[in-house]
Amino acid sequence: MLALFVASWATPAQAAPATTPSADYVIIAGVPGLRWDDVDPQGTPTLWAMAERGSIASLSVQSAAQPTCPLDGWVTLGAGERATWSDGTGSGTAPTAGPQCPQIAVPVQRPDRIGAYLPSQRGVVRHNQEVEPYGAVPGALATSVRCTVAVGAGAAVAAARPYGRVDQYQPTLPANAEELLGTCVLGMVDLGTVSAADTATRQAEARRADELLARVLAARPANSLVIVAGLSDTDQSRRLHVVVADGPGWDGGWITSASTGRNGYLQLVDLAPTALAALGRTPPEGIFAGHPARSVPGRPAQLDVAVAQPADADREAGAQRRITTWFFGLLAGFQFLLGVAVVPLLRRARLPASTLGSPSPRFGFAGLVRRAGPAPPPHSAPPRLVAVVEVLLVAAALAIPAALVADAVPWWRSAHPAPLFGAVTVLLLAAGTAAVRFSPAYRRTLGPLAMVAAIAAAVVALDVVTGARLQLNGVAGYSTLTGGRYAGLGRVGLGVFAAGVLLVAGCLAQRVRRPWRPYVVGIVGGLGVLLAGSPYLGADAVGAIALTAGVGIAAVISTGGWLTFARLAWATLAGLAVTAGFAALDLSRPDAEQDRLGRFLTALGDGTGGRAVQRAAASSVGALDSPLTVLAIVGAVLVWFALLRPWGGLKRLFGIYPAIRASMAGIATAAVIGGVLGGSGLDVAGAVAALTVPMAALAALRVLHHASDRTQPPVVPLSVPVPAVAGDEPRDQRHEQGGGVRLAAEVLPWNPVDGAINP
Repeated sequence: MLALFVASWATPAQAAPATTPSADYVIIAGVPGLRWDDVDPQGTPTLWAMAERGSIASLSVQSAAQPTCPLDGWVTLGAGERATWSDGTGSGTAPTAGPQCPQIAVPVQRPDRIGAYLPSQRGVVRHNQEVEPYGAVPGALATSVRCTVAVGAGAAVAAARPYGRVDQYQPTLPANAEELLGTCVLGMVDLGTVSAADTATRQAEARRADELLARVLAARPANSLVIVAGLSDTDQSRRLHVVVADGPGWDGGWITSASTGRNGYLQLVDLAPTALAALGRTPPEGIFAGHPARSVPGRPAQLDVAVAQPADADREAGAQRRITTWFFGLLAGFQFLLGVAVVPLLRRARLPASTLGSPSPRFGFAGLVRRAGPAPPPHSAPPRLVAVVEVLLVAAALAIPAALVADAVPWWRSAHPAPLFGAVTVLLLAAGTAAVRFSPAYRRTLGPLAMVAAIAAAVVALDVVTGARLQLNGVAGYSTLTGGRYAGLGRVGLGVFAAGVLLVAGCLAQRVRRPWRPYVVGIVGGLGVLLAGSPYLGADAVGAIALTAGVGIAAVISTGGWLTFARLAWATLAGLAVTAGFAALDLSRPDAEQDRLGRFLTALGDGTGGRAVQRAAASSVGALDSPLTVLAIVGAVLVWFALLRPWGGLKRLFGIYPAIRASMAGIATAAVIGGVLGGSGLDVAGAVAALTVPMAALAALRVLHHASDRTQPPVVPLSVPVPAVAGDEPRDQRHEQGGGVRLAAEVLPWNPVDGAINP
């Protein structure tokens, strides 16, 4: 497996990115609030023409504040890292009374007619260094060049050096703009803000910014790169914004960077390293979080068709942000209610003592056998009710895969996106549940579990193989607004995929002889690790490490018994070997292409590892308000207080099917490691619980309800072997310590290898 893994990493995912075109001057024109639906050939003709000849993308404006208000965007631009504005007194830019960002007047002092001084800059630097977890250095971009010029108060915030000095400053664009913009190699221009809610006012604000942009382009120096960027949001509704680059080598393509890994997407923190790369400057080491942008081909020839794509992505991302919360909230509520309904069924499914045979005089209670064909206990649940609950458990487990597939339908373009998304998801969920319910394997004890796990793993795998387009801005995927991931395997996808792969591995391993079970788990799990960690598929080294740990734990205990020190040592060594391989291969790649693991190890090497740990911890804490946290808690409560009780059935399931117990132990391990190392809180665990807990409850119901369907075997001494079951080693009547549960001598009414119920 490790050889295949190394080969997959050695194979380049794509051609090496071309060197960023060089320029003598770089001008960054900021328009906070500008979105792609504000751009059209009539209202913004200058920007439209610039986009026709240049390269375009959607800009994610994530900063250290939520939402990113205009001053936060300008500070982040100058820092090259997520930052936020503060005057040093603790007051920031977040809306306090109403949805709109406050309009804050930045004091700009002009001791001479050349430059300017920002008295608040020292407080901004101190706040970002001491309070915020990102360790941003406002003014790092200005410090990296000899001279900067700024036009407007917002541009002064980005162009100010850490001690507050702006080299060249004008409050408005002067008549002799050519001379001003040619003074320094790096220029910042504040084109105004587009913040109105009504369409007419927004169009007027965008038109004024476009008119000022026309003057900037007319005065631009020769061989210059001009970047127009919608640097921030202006209210609580976080959106994607405009970014256009026009200059040598930026002709008619998409903009991308190594920090997004997807064509047509750029982060705000990428603008600073892009400017320095275009000027041929070396970015400050360990300061910038982004990577230089580049232009790639593939954009449609007609600009209106090309612009429709980022505008559509903005609508989808905005709708996804509104719908995700209620979708996972409803799912958590549904699974909680379903768990409440399952508890009495589990208790009533317990076979009463009256159906047991008499103790053997020789062997005592160890020789108990079931009486032939006992009638159902009078207090047992109605079979129809049990059947309905089982179907609902299947539907609950398939909810996230159904929501993922639902993003193949453009529901966000509807006037009522939430109802349409709900309708599509319900239809897909009904189809998936029906496919499981009417499958011939459904009557087997492990049949529903195996089918649901296979469907979930296949949905995520197919999405990743085809470019992860369903996860991108998907309700069950990741949002480009948060700046966490733009390609590959997301948090929810990782949880669903890890649970699906390990459950499938456990079901397959249960069908083979015990000595072969670790190999089956290793092979199936290894394929999952390859898909998760490959840089051109899942692109999630941390997720691959978490899944590797889960596969290792599952493999060593798949034959039954406890997790002994020797088994744990072997699993740990295997996990460390794969982790070391991931780390070595990630560090061997260029800095711009490294995953989170490589960046973290690099940070440890240059002494900034503490900041990296602080950011991961802050990210985990921030993720705790996710509805997935509720799913994780609901699942843990149901497992601990119901399924693992003596009447809950899960221990009995583990004793009969040790490979399933091993899979669930591996799933728990992967969920914890993935959440801790990935800085995602309980998001991975919530996705795992949404799939695993309902199926564990269903399987527990099956083993409890089928306990009464036994035939009368001959009473034989414990030393007399029972005929072997096909596909497994001979069994005898001795006690089997399968999963921490001591099984009495009994003949199972189903095949313990494949879970088929014998009539």
